[in-house]
Amino acid sequence: MNLSCQKDKFSLDKNVVYLNCAYMSPILKSVEKTGISAMQRARNPFTVKPADFFSDAEKLRSAFAQLINAPDPGQIALIPSVSYGIGTVANNIALESGDEVVITEEQFPSNYYSWERTCKESSARIVVVSAPEDAKNRGREWNQHILESINSRTKVVALAHVHWADGTKLDLAAIRRRTNEVGAFLIVDGTQSVGALPFDVQEFMPDALVCAGYKWLLGPYGYGLAWFSEKFNDGTPIEENWINRRDSDNFAGLVQYQEAYREGAARYNVGEHSNFVLLPMLLQAIEQINTWGVENIQEYARRLTAPIIPMLKEKGFRIEDPAFRGAHLMGIRLPENSDVEGTRQQLAQNNIYVSVRGSAIRVSTHLFNHQEDLQLLAEVLCRSLHSTPVG
Repeated sequence: MNLSCQKDKFSLDKNVVYLNCAYMSPILKSVEKTGISAMQRARNPFTVKPADFFSDAEKLRSAFAQLINAPDPGQIALIPSVSYGIGTVANNIALESGDEVVITEEQFPSNYYSWERTCKESSARIVVVSAPEDAKNRGREWNQHILESINSRTKVVALAHVHWADGTKLDLAAIRRRTNEVGAFLIVDGTQSVGALPFDVQEFMPDALVCAGYKWLLGPYGYGLAWFSEKFNDGTPIEENWINRRDSDNFAGLVQYQEAYREGAARYNVGEHSNFVLLPMLLQAIEQINTWGVENIQEYARRLTAPIIPMLKEKGFRIEDPAFRGAHLMGIRLPENSDVEGTRQQLAQNNIYVSVRGSAIRVSTHLFNHQEDLQLLAEVLCRSLHSTPVG
C-alpha cells in the first residue's frame, strides 16, 4: 500500500524539519501514552503479577520476529544496547592468533571496541576495509573490496547493513555467500536499517543481528533487540540473572538454583529485561511498524527523496546510487572545497535538523516527513553553495 504522511501520529514541533531519524527517532504519541501508563502503574506495584515479568517480553520477541521474518522468536534476546549485544557475540567466538576480523572504515564504535579487545587478547587482528576515495561507483567498489578482504584467515565479518555515517548499503547476501565459503561468522549491526529497510534473517542468514531500539524501531533509549543463530545456543552470557534460568517463572522455587538456562537465546537477556516502562514502549513501536509494513516505509522514503536528487546532482552534490543505499538514509556530499560546517549552520538557521558525519550531510527521513521538507532541504543546500567560503 502507498502510505501517506503520518506526522499526526507524532508530537514533533511543527516549526522544524526533522531529517535526523538516524540520530534519534521522535517518539510516537501511542508510545508516549504507553510509557506514561506504565509509569503510573508503578504507583501500585501490587498490580504487577509474576506472569507480567514474562508476558510482554514474549510479545516483544514475537513482534520483532515478525519484523525480521525470524521463524523462532525464542532466538531473540532483549538487550540494553548494541555494545551489549556485540559484546555477547564477541564473548562467544574463540579467536586464535592469526585470525582476522573484517570491519568497515569508520564503523560505529559499539561494533568496534569489543572486537579490538578480543583481538588483543587472542593475538588476532582487525582488518579495516576503507571506502574508495572516488565518489563514482563508491558503494559498488566498497562492497567489492569487502568481498576481496574475506579469506581463509577470516574468522568474523562484523559490519552494519547500512553504514551509519552516509547510508552506504552493504550487499549482505553476497557477503554471506563469501563468509560461508571460508567458514566465517557474519555479525550484523542492523541499527540503521531494521525498521525502515526490509531485513530478512532467512534471506541474509547472519549469525547474529543486533539492533538499538531508539532509531528506526521508534522505541525508547536504553532498550534493544538481538537475534542469535542456533550456533550460540550453548554460549556463555555476559551476566547471570535469575530470569534467564529454567523454571524462573516459579517464584516460590527461585532458590532451588537451576544449572540450565531457558531455551534458545534467552540466556543472553539483560538483567531486569522485563523493564515495565521501556519494554512496553518498544513493543508498541514495533507493532506500529509492523502495521505500516517496512516495505511501505522504505517506499515512502523513496518517494520523498527521489524528486530532489536530480536537482542536487546537477548542482554538483554527490549521492550514492540507489542500489547501494537505503532510501531512508543518505549521505549528501558537497562539491569540492565547499564548507560542510557552514552548510550545516545554514540548515540549522532554517530549522532543518540533519547530522554531519565525516564529509557527508546525513539526511534520514521517515513517515513524519512530507515533500515540502525535502524541497526546503534542497533549496537551502543549493543556496549554501553561493554563500559558504571555499579554500
